Amino acid sequence: MTADNDVPPIVEMRGITIRFPGVLALDGVDFTLRPGEVHSLMGENGAGKSTLIKALTGVYSIDSGTIVVGGERRAFATAADAQEAGISTVYQEVNLCENLTVGENVMLGHEPRVGGVIDWRATHEAATHHLDSLGLRIDPRSRLSSHSIAIQQLVAISRAMVLESKVLVLDEPTSSLDRGEVERLFDVIRGLRDKGVAILFVSHFLEQVYEISDRITVLRNGALVGEHPIAELPRDALVTKMIGRELDDLATLSSSAHRDIDRTGTPVVKASGLGKRGILEPADLEVYPGEVVGLAGLLGSGRTELVRLLYGADRADEGSMEIHGQHAKVHSPRHAIDHRIAFSSENRREEGLVPDLTVAENIVLGMQARQGWVRRLGKAESDAVVHGWIEALGVRPANPHALVGNLSGGNQQKVLLARWLATAPELLVLDEPTRGIDVGAKADIQRKVSELSADGLAVVFISSELEEVLRLAQRIAVMRDRRKIGELESADVDIDGLIDYIANEGEGSAA
Repeated sequence: MTADNDVPPIVEMRGITIRFPGVLALDGVDFTLRPGEVHSLMGENGAGKSTLIKALTGVYSIDSGTIVVGGERRAFATAADAQEAGISTVYQEVNLCENLTVGENVMLGHEPRVGGVIDWRATHEAATHHLDSLGLRIDPRSRLSSHSIAIQQLVAISRAMVLESKVLVLDEPTSSLDRGEVERLFDVIRGLRDKGVAILFVSHFLEQVYEISDRITVLRNGALVGEHPIAELPRDALVTKMIGRELDDLATLSSSAHRDIDRTGTPVVKASGLGKRGILEPADLEVYPGEVVGLAGLLGSGRTELVRLLYGADRADEGSMEIHGQHAKVHSPRHAIDHRIAFSSENRREEGLVPDLTVAENIVLGMQARQGWVRRLGKAESDAVVHGWIEALGVRPANPHALVGNLSGGNQQKVLLARWLATAPELLVLDEPTRGIDVGAKADIQRKVSELSADGLAVVFISSELEEVLRLAQRIAVMRDRRKIGELESADVDIDGLIDYIANEGEGSAA
């Protein structure tokens, strides 16, 4: 079942305008959501997607415009007001109580009671009923913390259905899921859609948007660009509407990835039998000047574990490393920085940026750490570095004094990249540098990586998007079950061949 245009909308937002100090976040935006549809909200980071969602869910008050839910005009002062109107939200970071059971989370605040006392048996029976209605076979008495993020998100959706939600907002629900988990989530979404629930879906993964959506609304710079049935908006047209310029699918990067690399000399880094018992089986890896080596594999394959050993974030108990042909001990990130190895973690919130510091302060952190905290960087030097990288990477707003925590995800990632590039590394390790950011920012970062490698920088690049790995890397190390199973030249394999290689551990595949 997909939404019929003749069916009255469950949500109508008209002329929504929201201003923050010095910023027009939404400028007269219209949005319509119908029962029984999956409607994707698309746009670059900073386009206004999150602001529009927060206006709908009672987090932000609107400065002008109207919100109509179920034919009734509404003014939401709190998220609770939106919930009472039948609107529930499941965020990328699940907002549940991990110390409680699955059943307690599903029924929280709605537990059956006898004489004012919670009937726990009835509570778990009711939770089982609600989980079963979504096709979820989960023990309601199991502790929520024992389950994966994917299961926790499904539990959050089940809780939303306890509230008899008519509108379900899913904000980046798949960013931390593998393909199997995404399929399970999509099965639940389709089931809810077929029952008449209106679903607002936000994701940066274009493949998933086209797989699950019936309709797309595009925002850019806080304004409405358009609303389209999915069948009437080709992907290249969507990307153009999102970023406001033509995008050539980064074909020039693909040709750059296939350039020849001189591997007759000494590699920048050579790891031999690098491993950690119970974490990663011993693996070899070489990276030459000007080369991008991609690490490909499913979540949990050992990609991150390998680069953390390279950087000294985790200490290897097997193997050895050479840097420019000389034996080197890299037992800590400080050792790595001393050897001009920079590492951008996939977890930029906890292991990367300091949200309460400014853009400038975040950028110079790496330089200051390399120089030592006693010898402070000169103001003229740090200002020149900061302004240079803000311009080179297109950080927006181009304000070095802005708090980095207030920037969009794509611009935060650019600031983190600027920090490590400012240290003049000889090996740059990037773990999921484009995850959760918009198409335009993703293209900017990919172009910069390609330019830097062409200028001689050695790069190790991890991405869950195999197309991205093939686009940027000259050579691909393939990981599975926390071990390296082989290497491929990107010029000799396509996406299907790479998937086949991962699935079959290289047996009968292109080598």
